[in-house]
Amino acid sequence: MNSPISRRTVTASLLAGAAALGTSGVAHAAPAETSHRRPGRPHGRPEAPTVVLIHGAFADASSFSGVIQRLQRHGHRVLAPALPLRGLASDAAYIRSVLDSVTGPVVLVGHSYGGAVISQAASDAPHVKALVYLAAFVPEVGESALQLTDTFPGSTLGQATVTQHYPLPGGGQGEELVIRKDLFRRQFAAGVPVRTAQVMAAGQRPITLAALQEPATAAAWKTIPSWYLVATEDRNIPPAAERWMAGRARARTVTVRAPHAVSVSDPGPVTDLILSAVRSVRSGR
Repeated sequence: MNSPISRRTVTASLLAGAAALGTSGVAHAAPAETSHRRPGRPHGRPEAPTVVLIHGAFADASSFSGVIQRLQRHGHRVLAPALPLRGLASDAAYIRSVLDSVTGPVVLVGHSYGGAVISQAASDAPHVKALVYLAAFVPEVGESALQLTDTFPGSTLGQATVTQHYPLPGGGQGEELVIRKDLFRRQFAAGVPVRTAQVMAAGQRPITLAALQEPATAAAWKTIPSWYLVATEDRNIPPAAERWMAGRARARTVTVRAPHAVSVSDPGPVTDLILSAVRSVRSGR
């Protein structure tokens, strides 16, 4: 498509020094050496991490297809589990069970609501060595995704979604949100080819309203080095909110002229940011 968003510029700004990784001292401490070494790996060199990709609301794991292909071409192990999108605590517990099944270090990546999930799931998980946020929520304890969305003006998600009802296990009905198909491309994936956006709209995963309202109970970004990609054309999460959350987390930040669905529209810059985190883990920085 000949949209202005298709001519993207990528700028990167590295928050230097120990402050970039918070006050926990992780900037000066080498990652703990794992006992799981593959044959032939030089003694003392950290093992190559597994990259675990967590999608957000209105998407599924296929939104990472272009990123997965690039990471695999670089020889990296990748997991992209399906996120239930039913509640923050239960979603984080599920992802934690996935993380616990992985041997060796992990670079954990979250898009959108997936950022809130990884912040909670990685708490007290010593093998998670880096967090990568892609146009994502980075909540403090007690904050919810909806609360962070409303921190700055600019989101048009409320006007683009409709509410559906679904049965609850104990009886009654819950509420979940979907993006209107006629508004999906403009709201979520502006600049993505029309046919691709139509497929994404047809397969979008609803998220419960309760999940977006549920406050975080952990903030792993306070102790784990973080990276952040700001999508300047985001209409779900205001870009100003993304910059603010990235700054608060002292994340190493890049800016991409892209929509909310940045892993679909710009898999190259997304992969580059993940590889930056992987290199940092492997070098012990």
